[in-house]
Amino acid sequence: MKRNVKQNNRSVGAVYEQAAGYYLEQNGYELIEYNYRCRDGEIDIIAKDGDCYVFCEVKYRSGRQAGNPLEAVDQRKQKKIFRCALYYTVQHGIEDAQCRFDVIGVEGTEITHIKNAFVG
Repeated sequence: MKRNVKQNNRSVGAVYEQAAGYYLEQNGYELIEYNYRCRDGEIDIIAKDGDCYVFCEVKYRSGRQAGNPLEAVDQRKQKKIFRCALYYTVQHGIEDAQCRFDVIGVEGTEITHIKNAFVG
């Protein structure tokens, strides 16, 4: 049973990640990759904003009672994203590239994009 719940959460998450990706494209970003996985975790979206690599965490909430989606990216999650981003830059030979960490919150049909949401 737990496996089905996890599968459903991933399916739902994928829909909102696609919406966030579309939002980024509409705002001039180049999408590089969805769901980059490494041993330390996962990055929902990797994109480029000009010469800057943007590592995005997408958070969805169905309503206000579930809390603000941006608050869900706690310090532990930030560290995991940072470690994945570091691994990605080394793996792709772009260690010296400019990078930033954004959070995209999806609440119903509203998208909130926080640039430089945290520092690695």
